[in-house]
Amino acid sequence: MFTHNELLAETGKLQKFALRLTKNKADADDLVQSTCLRALEKIYFFEEDTNLFGWTSKIMFNLFATEYRRKMKFESQSDPESILNNQAVPPMQEIGAEVEKIKRAMLKLKPDHQEIVVLICVKGMHYHEVSKLLDIPVGTVRSRLSRAKKELQVIMDTPFKPRSLPKNRPLNTNIPVIPAYIAAQALQVGVHR
Repeated sequence: MFTHNELLAETGKLQKFALRLTKNKADADDLVQSTCLRALEKIYFFEEDTNLFGWTSKIMFNLFATEYRRKMKFESQSDPESILNNQAVPPMQEIGAEVEKIKRAMLKLKPDHQEIVVLICVKGMHYHEVSKLLDIPVGTVRSRLSRAKKELQVIMDTPFKPRSLPKNRPLNTNIPVIPAYIAAQALQVGVHR
């Protein structure tokens, strides 16, 4: 057995060892306290004429390793609550309003520009496929798409002014509904296929 005073005399060396293990003063203090408590609980296992620091430092290392394994097994590396709180979900009515704005903008494009935007941005066709389909050079496809994107961007940036259509003018219903994420791709000037 050892005395309480002998254990207190070893706490300075135990503190240094704990700091090397934990790299944190507060955790090191907790580890020293747990080690001393465990040593007092197991005082009857201490063999006379052995090194008290060696015995207590082994207890300390085992406590540290057990806690480390527990953290690795049960605690996540990041706090999921902070990640979940930072997730932003746009309101659905804003997406619907954006889709309507894109539909109105598409109606204002020239027919050949509408066609290019639909084929490349909505249907996902490549430039060479559109070139063969429309029987025009790939350069013309690229040029029309570039002009269509610029025109669409100008229309989208212009504030909407509701106006009434003449009663005898039918609406163009041949333009497909474009999901917002696809229409957003159409507005990206740097996209090449």
